[in-house]
Amino acid sequence: MVIDSAKHTRRTPVRQASPELASRPSKIAANTPFDFEGKNLTPYGGLFPVATMLEKLRFQQLVEETLTVKRRPRVMCKYQFILGMVLAIYVGFSRLNHIRFVAQDPMLTRILKVLELPGQSTFWRFLASLHLVVAGQLLQVQRVLRARVWGGAHVRLSSITLDTDTTVHTLYGQQMGARKSYNPKNKGKKSYQPILTFMAETREYMGGELRNGDRPDGKQIARHLAAVFAALPQCVQKIFARADSGFYCWEAVKAYEEGKAQFIMVARKTSRLVEKLQTADWKRSPKTDADEQCEFWYQPEGWGKAYRFIALRYKKKEKTAEEREQYQLFDSPEYIYRVFVTNMSRAIDLLVWFYNQRAGPRTSSKKPTTMPDWRRIHRDAGPPTACIFSW
Repeated sequence: MVIDSAKHTRRTPVRQASPELASRPSKIAANTPFDFEGKNLTPYGGLFPVATMLEKLRFQQLVEETLTVKRRPRVMCKYQFILGMVLAIYVGFSRLNHIRFVAQDPMLTRILKVLELPGQSTFWRFLASLHLVVAGQLLQVQRVLRARVWGGAHVRLSSITLDTDTTVHTLYGQQMGARKSYNPKNKGKKSYQPILTFMAETREYMGGELRNGDRPDGKQIARHLAAVFAALPQCVQKIFARADSGFYCWEAVKAYEEGKAQFIMVARKTSRLVEKLQTADWKRSPKTDADEQCEFWYQPEGWGKAYRFIALRYKKKEKTAEEREQYQLFDSPEYIYRVFVTNMSRAIDLLVWFYNQRAGPRTSSKKPTTMPDWRRIHRDAGPPTACIFSW
């Protein structure tokens, strides 16, 4: 018998734990596979208390009773899809394709009661099957969960502050509703401009709406604010609100009044308002970063009644272009103005400081500024413990 084969075609097997099996350590990257041999050993063990919390809040019952999903998935039920995406957010994943890194994680699969999570396309098909009405149902789920969490944690905020703003979501394609509008980081790109409202005291998301890239009109703003006021817990008795110049319209002011909210809003530049500023009684402003300040009652065109306007002005050479965009200032031949409309009667420096907290804790100042007492804003709003930002 003759074997016609080249010599050394088959590698000689080595014994276990032989030095020939040793290899150089490889670098750990995003595509590096990983596994654990220990029983129930997982890097995402922190998901267990999250799942326990959702179980205590009766999250599954709430989802199944509230969401109306006609499509019947085969791999997982609708609650498992929702719970899987919620847990992925807790882990820190921002995209559905990241779920593949934990598709076989023992902790995650045990919570979801599946052997393995499906692929990204399965999640996308489930999301594509949801109708627009499900968005409102998800907000209803959030409202019920907020009420249950506040009740379980004994949170009794009688006074809250609502911050409403639009954000820019840049698009790279021909998506429906995309518009070329305000996009400072990607100028000329099409985008969406969702409306979002958060609670300043707890940083909770109160409501939002995904919309096209145009500036929101008065009807859209009023509808959004009405939905936010309806989602507030029953213990809230006093509402403060802040908004930028994108919401400067009579419909927004009327919605705040109907919601019994005390608001402060940045005014938008008009010729009539500029004339009013030029004839106003200006005074020195030692407690703000401005050179002068004033206040007056003014009724813009189309508004139902007059409101209190407060204004700061700076000498034109003392502000940079970056600060103008941040503060939403507008120019005149001699000064740069920063104007607000409000229905509150507090001092000008207090109201300006209150609005500055909307952007962040830092305030730009060329003069020393005093930190007003937050409790002066929330006067008669409840006990001091009802406000987190008490100084």
